[in-house]
Amino acid sequence: MNLQILNADYLNTQHAKDISYLLNCYSLDEMGNNEELPLDIRNNIAKELSKLSNSFTFLAYIDNQAVGIITCFVNFSTFKCKALISIHDIFVHKDYRNKGISQKLLQEVQIEAKKRDCCKITLEVLQGNNIAQNSYKKFGFNPYELDPKMGQALFWEKTII
Repeated sequence: MNLQILNADYLNTQHAKDISYLLNCYSLDEMGNNEELPLDIRNNIAKELSKLSNSFTFLAYIDNQAVGIITCFVNFSTFKCKALISIHDIFVHKDYRNKGISQKLLQEVQIEAKKRDCCKITLEVLQGNNIAQNSYKKFGFNPYELDPKMGQALFWEKTII
C-alpha cells in the first residue's frame, strides 16, 4: 500500500474532482446523508472552499486513487485566547477502511495545528458512530466538558437555508 497525504489545492482540477468525489461518497454513506450530494454542490465545493482563508483539506491517496479526506476550519478559543482547528469532515472510502488512513489524516491535522500554534483540535461525531469514536479516542480525543457536573457539550444546529 502506497499511502500519500496531500494538502489539497482547491484550484487544482484533480484535487477539486477528488474532493467532490470523496464528499459525495461520504454523503452516500450511512454516516452521511444516505443520499447523493446535489450536482451543484459537487461542482462548486472546492471553488467555494478556496474563498475561505480559514479552510484547508488533506486528501489521502493509495496508488493515485483518492481514498480519504479531512476538511478543517481554523477557529478561535475565547477561553484559551488562541486559534483552534475544527475538523468538519473526515471520511475514508469503505474499500480502504481499517488501514490506518484516518489516523494518518488526523496526524496531518495535528502537525498543522502545531504549526499554527493552536490550542486544540475539535470535531463532531454522531452518537451511533462507534467505529469513528474509537478511532478518535485512539488518537487522543475525548468528549468535551468544562465541568463534569454540567455534562458533555452537545452539538446543535438551526438550519437557515
